[in-house]
Amino acid sequence: MLFRFLFTILLICSLVFAQHRHLKKHDSNIAKNIKFVPANVSLENSYVDITTNSIHRLIKSNGIPNHKVGKFPNKGNPHFIIPQEYSFKLNLYPKNLKKPYLIHENTTITGLPFGIAVNGVMFVPATAEYWNGNKKLGWNYCALGKGIHLGLDENYAHVQPNGSYHYHGVSKYFLDNIMLDKNKHSPIIGWAADGYPIYYVYGYNNEKKIINHKSGYQLKKGNRPIPPHGPGGKYDGTFVQDYEYKRGIGTLDECNGKFVVTPEYPEGTYAYFITENWPIIPRGFKGEFINLREKKLSYEN
Repeated sequence: MLFRFLFTILLICSLVFAQHRHLKKHDSNIAKNIKFVPANVSLENSYVDITTNSIHRLIKSNGIPNHKVGKFPNKGNPHFIIPQEYSFKLNLYPKNLKKPYLIHENTTITGLPFGIAVNGVMFVPATAEYWNGNKKLGWNYCALGKGIHLGLDENYAHVQPNGSYHYHGVSKYFLDNIMLDKNKHSPIIGWAADGYPIYYVYGYNNEKKIINHKSGYQLKKGNRPIPPHGPGGKYDGTFVQDYEYKRGIGTLDECNGKFVVTPEYPEGTYAYFITENWPIIPRGFKGEFINLREKKLSYEN
């Protein structure tokens, strides 16, 4: 009885804390020198199972990475890593949308996961943090923009309120585990929510030579609108809205992908690439996608 009472009190306190945290209004408008939390904590019992049937790719995992992580909770992230129960059915033969769905232009869905890595950890490009807490104005903080401290570890990852550890970038330790070689085509590093494969930057050009795929996004020139219409300051990458897509400056489309030939798809496929520069994790879907968030999950940062 006493245990149940204490558990109830702790649950209420955590809910109150979470609500207070989401009401926080950030006013930073400039990138800072933010240090990432050292990844020196070993976890156990990482689990992922990826199979296929005639129409679906089936992915089950507990969301626990197979490499070291930072210490959680920490100053910027107050949550513990907790095993999840992910179970997803992705299209084995993706169907293209009439028009690409750009996550950063559809802010009604906050923190939509882009895909899941081959080690069972989510790729989440966006955050739920906005300048002055005003979602309508749309000045959305980039997780790796260094405008605010989100407690990210050296894997460019942190933890959701439900205990879900997730990537906002690509971990060196993860890439080491899949034996990435810059002189070879990237192996598949994950699957997008629409069923298309995800690769790291190394892919083929038209002559099947290895190239470093580059994003077509660049920083806008000049300064942001000043308050109350915007945070002011120079476009420096603090916010998602600091970037614009310009066709031809990179090798990829606005979804950070393209139709390519790969070792796994010698006849060709549309594929996404996680790039070294923004958006890093793609922020658009070429195909019809499922929402990788389960109803009980809360992808808020």
